[in-house]
Amino acid sequence: MRRKVKNRNVAKADLKFNSAEVGKFINYCMWSGKKNTATQIVYRAFDAIAEKEKTENPIEVFNTALKNTAPSVEVRSRRVGGANYQVPRDVRPERRQYLSMKWIIDAARGKKGQPMHLKLADEIIAASKNDGEAVRKKENTHKMAEANKAFAHFAW
Repeated sequence: MRRKVKNRNVAKADLKFNSAEVGKFINYCMWSGKKNTATQIVYRAFDAIAEKEKTENPIEVFNTALKNTAPSVEVRSRRVGGANYQVPRDVRPERRQYLSMKWIIDAARGKKGQPMHLKLADEIIAASKNDGEAVRKKENTHKMAEANKAFAHFAW
């Protein structure tokens, strides 16, 4: 079992919404240390969400999207006696949040033909409605875990 991490760096809350999740999401969107660019992309995406969904609070849509894309189980590779098994494991809450955000960002980056903030807004809206590439990724992960349930006794 993992030991507790003593001094984990906690991402600061963002300035506009004062939300720790949004601050962490901005950090995950960032490439090459360009935080201002990542912040602009995320805030423009939230503006687009508010406009498309006709809501004053795009954070609710964002939180729903995170909840809908967060996996509860995943498979980890385990080598036993010369054979590799895909062992289903429960996902820790921090990793659950990380995977959810990563899948949303990766799905948005994978689309073509639009600015990043619009692709990100579309993916967040789709995920909040239990649709989109990130939700599909979660469902595939759950199916893999279900299919390999027989190897759960190899969990360490």
